[in-house]
Amino acid sequence: MKTSQVVADRPSAVKEIHVVWMTTGLSCDGDSVSVTAAGLPSIEDVVMGAIPGLPKVHLHNPVLAYEVGDDFMKYWFAAAEGRLEPFVLVLEGSVPNEEIKAEGYWAAMGTDPNTGQPITTNEWIERLAPKATAVVCAGTCATYGGIHAMQGNPTGAMGLADYLGWNWRSKAGIPIVNVPGCPVQPDNMMETLLYLLYQVAGLSPMIPLDDQLRPTWLFGKTVHEGCDRGSYYEQGDFAHEYGSPKCLVKIGCWGPVVNCNVTKRGWMDGIGGCPNVGGICIGCTMPGFPDKFMPFMDEPPGATFSSMMIGSYGRLIRSLRGITNRIVNQEPKWRHSKPVLTTGYHPKYYGNGNGAHNYGAPRRFETKTR
Repeated sequence: MKTSQVVADRPSAVKEIHVVWMTTGLSCDGDSVSVTAAGLPSIEDVVMGAIPGLPKVHLHNPVLAYEVGDDFMKYWFAAAEGRLEPFVLVLEGSVPNEEIKAEGYWAAMGTDPNTGQPITTNEWIERLAPKATAVVCAGTCATYGGIHAMQGNPTGAMGLADYLGWNWRSKAGIPIVNVPGCPVQPDNMMETLLYLLYQVAGLSPMIPLDDQLRPTWLFGKTVHEGCDRGSYYEQGDFAHEYGSPKCLVKIGCWGPVVNCNVTKRGWMDGIGGCPNVGGICIGCTMPGFPDKFMPFMDEPPGATFSSMMIGSYGRLIRSLRGITNRIVNQEPKWRHSKPVLTTGYHPKYYGNGNGAHNYGAPRRFETKTR
């Protein structure tokens, strides 16, 4: 996708940006709660103007807002009518299928003044998405459907890209941006939102996304590639119970095949994150979650083969490294307090005659006779 040139020192193209954050998908509001732990940047930094070059940002989130009732809903109606420009639409929670039943609704927020009926989540999406400059999904429920979309669910739940289409583009030509996680990692979400705010302000190029619409710099590597326990895997040294510092693959960790940066980034201020604190990775950032990762805590099918293959190699490597480790854990033999220099150095101007030459003494040579 072609991107325009970005001039870093130019002012923002807009003075104010609104963030309309929908929590009315099928969810637990856990992503809104999660982002309150963000620090790079924090919500406070974004809305209080602490980010250099960023326009004034107004956040409209029903979990975090102090407005209620009509005072809160007026921003939603203004956005739907094109009177809140520009704005970034955030969806939290999966999208139910409202077409599979004869009556009622799965999820809604607010009341339509013309009909007196609740406005469904689906209708809000249809009203707001075409007016939004950018659309971002917070958490796995919004991105791919998540727990609510597992097999046997009664709602026909799906992710936003499944609802609007994977090739959908905003009026500014920006694809849907997915930031998965159950819940979303706080800094991942706020960093992505900040990027989009800069893009709306004309201060950053098109956001780079992978084929699942995830930011590439956040989800380009696997859990395993950033895991502190990865070296144990290489050595075929696996945990067989919780509480072990070793590789967790054999007790249910899917880290080698899951795109997520939590082992590198941690959870809050670099601390925490599933395998970092002894928990297995259950694949919560992946489109196939949860069905393709169940039953949780069972050894992944591929892990049986891979751990068997790495076992022989790992045992050999561990043995060889153990030998080397014992060698390098011993000091060299010339480090001693004896009155003789045994380092291999031969001084010319000092010495006590014990393996070294006396200072100022003439050099002595041994002569051999035939």
